[in-house]
Amino acid sequence: MDKSWQIVVMYILTHLGLIFFLYPANIIESSSEAQWIPIFIGVILHFVIVLIYLKGLSYFQNKNIIDIYSSFGKLWTILLLIPTGLYLLMINIITVRAYSEIINIIFLTKTPLWAIMLLILSISCYLSMQELSAIFKTGFLLSFLFLPLVLFVIAISFQNVDWRYVIPIWSSDFSFIKKQSYLNSYFAIGGGFLFLGFIQPVLSFRNTRILIGLAAIVPAYLLSVYVPVLTFGQATAETFIFPYVAAVDGINISWLMFDRITMFFLLCLITFIMLFIALVLWKTVRITKYYIPILSEKWAAIGLAFFIYCICLRIPNWSDAERLFQINTPLRFYVILFVPLSIFGLGLWKKRKEGVNG
Repeated sequence: MDKSWQIVVMYILTHLGLIFFLYPANIIESSSEAQWIPIFIGVILHFVIVLIYLKGLSYFQNKNIIDIYSSFGKLWTILLLIPTGLYLLMINIITVRAYSEIINIIFLTKTPLWAIMLLILSISCYLSMQELSAIFKTGFLLSFLFLPLVLFVIAISFQNVDWRYVIPIWSSDFSFIKKQSYLNSYFAIGGGFLFLGFIQPVLSFRNTRILIGLAAIVPAYLLSVYVPVLTFGQATAETFIFPYVAAVDGINISWLMFDRITMFFLLCLITFIMLFIALVLWKTVRITKYYIPILSEKWAAIGLAFFIYCICLRIPNWSDAERLFQINTPLRFYVILFVPLSIFGLGLWKKRKEGVNG
């Protein structure tokens, strides 16, 4: 059944949750001027790998990547399916630990970190145990409730900007490519598109509509970085852990009944992140069940959530959470580059083989 718009909405929501917290600090730290250059390099790479991924998937009608790799032999599952499963597991560990810290810093300063992590994982685990269609319907419903508020906050976040900070527009210094902070920014670039290869044949989609989702999140990448830069200037913006949150916190609207709209904005984004965690956990369960078929999906989800929680408890502070991004960098680029390329390559090989046989 074609559920393109539900999939597009989920694509947008999960990326919004990933972009507005950590991504601005990564870009601002990596580049001191003309930040649009590193942003567009990442966005162009995102477009290219997603287009390659979609084209490759189109060669395998009603098949997900688990079916595709397993049909080509154990070597492909070892080279790509196992690393993908490890990558998804690492994503959930990093996301749960990092965003629990964010909630602890911004909202619940007196709440123990273990309780926040337990709450996030419990909700996400419960959602991941539902049918795939239920997860996407939940995302579609939440978009009606929260997306208008997010868009409203983004629109008024220009209240305190100084357009003189946009200069210089060009920089010939591309040293940011080698910086770890820039490499960490690809967590928001390559963390959310893999689900497109897991949802078939349960949910089908049209590639052209997915491109709408890709185009819709491009302004978010730019605004998340340039709003704090234009508000505070580069020198001040790079001192914040969450630059966009700091910029939004300075908004003052006299006619609004709420003193701090930041609170509602962040709650919306945290909701989107829990959707993202649930979706990643669901994908990890699919891979786990492929290797341990006797394991029920329910217990696989509970077991993985418990394992993630235990690992998160072993990460003592924010600096250690940031170190996880660095440790995960090689695996991140391996998966986000080689999974789309391998699917595309296997699809071409399949098409040529069918053409010869035909």
